Amino acid sequence: MTDLRLRRSVLYMPGSNQRALDKAKSLPADALILDLEDAVAPDAKETAREQVCAAVRSGGYGDRELIIRVNAPQTPYGEADLKAAIEAGPDAILMPKVSSPAVLENIADRLEALDAPPGIKVWAMIETPAAILNIAAIAAARRNAATRLTCFVLGTNDLAKDTWTQIVPGRAPMMPWLMTALAAARAEGLTILDGVFNDFSDVEGFREECRQARVLGFDGKTLIHPNQVEPANTCFAPTEAEVSIARKVIEAFERPENARRGAIQIEGRMFERQHIGMARRAVTWADVIAARGR
Repeated sequence: MTDLRLRRSVLYMPGSNQRALDKAKSLPADALILDLEDAVAPDAKETAREQVCAAVRSGGYGDRELIIRVNAPQTPYGEADLKAAIEAGPDAILMPKVSSPAVLENIADRLEALDAPPGIKVWAMIETPAAILNIAAIAAARRNAATRLTCFVLGTNDLAKDTWTQIVPGRAPMMPWLMTALAAARAEGLTILDGVFNDFSDVEGFREECRQARVLGFDGKTLIHPNQVEPANTCFAPTEAEVSIARKVIEAFERPENARRGAIQIEGRMFERQHIGMARRAVTWADVIAARGR
């Protein structure tokens, strides 16, 4: 079944910044990652944990999906983060440094031991060279329902750091890793989100990277600044032209005279029956976005 949660714009919010947590309630982001890890200094970890969990419990975020990114289990903060996150009850918990399926299996055991409600899902950060090398096995962990795995989040900054790769316009050095991760995610029915764009003052550069990510097949993009929300929402939504042709494809194949035809011509282009699924997806997402109103 298609997951109808919009994840065009997924904004990181530092858990140690109460003002940011409050502001997020009015931002048009599809989802919020309330961060206890990279965005929080060591001496602010406990404060961030308290503020993030209080924010999730108190609500006020409307239909925005709430995800808590915890610190890795092997850190001094990981276990306390996981326990507190489960008690707060977000939509998902984002696990950093998922470099093998064993990480997800261990988290599944912890979730069971801590009686985590079944509605809490698991997202996985794909941000190490080992994760790329093990990506098919990591994605296949979804077959074990206990892992609760639903989404991959690319950590492109960490990948660049660990591989000495330079992040350049067009991201040619990273393209094999991006597409390998995407193929693994699609093979197992996972959502996959592109990494962040660091220069939030470069609006056109950000739009171009969003357009690239959508062409590559990503569901959305992770963001570091509220100003990136609107461009991401626009870039990852089907255009009016795409929805218009999609409706025509569906209508054409549903006509009785086309019942046995494998391909038909519409507006000078050939469409095969396999395009019906793509057309229905575009129309469905357009309807979901229209119903949300943003």
